[in-house]
Amino acid sequence: MTTPLLETRKLNVRFGSVHATRDVNFTLAEAELRCVIGPNRAGKSTFFKLLTGQVKPTSGKILFRGRDIMSMQPHEPARLGIGIKTQVPSLFNGLSVWENVWLAARRVHPPMQTKRVIRDVLERVGMLTHRDATVGLLAHGERQWVELAVVIAADPPLILLDELAAGMSDAEVVRTAELILEINRRHALVVVEHNMSFIRRIAKTVTVLHQGTIIREDTPDRIMSDPFIQQIYLSKKPH
Repeated sequence: MTTPLLETRKLNVRFGSVHATRDVNFTLAEAELRCVIGPNRAGKSTFFKLLTGQVKPTSGKILFRGRDIMSMQPHEPARLGIGIKTQVPSLFNGLSVWENVWLAARRVHPPMQTKRVIRDVLERVGMLTHRDATVGLLAHGERQWVELAVVIAADPPLILLDELAAGMSDAEVVRTAELILEINRRHALVVVEHNMSFIRRIAKTVTVLHQGTIIREDTPDRIMSDPFIQQIYLSKKPH
């Protein structure tokens, strides 16, 4: 059998009396794209923090290409090949688009290749014509695309994306969905998202987290037609 790119086995974490994740068994293949959904406090953010070493599991295993990464420090998964883009862009507002991507690319690419890598990733995200723009002056969607360029400049085999479509216009959501599908040609992605229109555009498989447990994995259409998932995820909260 082919070794999965990412695998968790009976992954648990407790914060005092709170059981944040419960026996999470998750498998992602090389170059796969997976969307993860769930209501607030379902464990999605904790799951990402476990994968990136920000939170240590109480029990279980996290394997990256068969290698146990549970004991790694927070900076080590990135060196191993796990890139992450958080919901709030972490960019240098006073620098240009090119300079932000250069800072990421120079850490992993030889000097002679860095310029070519930057041009390539900026072209992929549609921001090459904005190369000299100051990041702090960009629109919200453009800033998200620049941060995607920063992440893929390191060429990680796995990219974790947290609420990428949040705050975007309809047109930006469509453009971002196209971009994610293009990035998926070279990288595996795990996308935590609430925007169901965005999910329908990109996902073949959706994983549903509820109260720290994976309760279902299926196609977007089957997930969204499930009465229980509609109840826990789509229903409006009482006022």
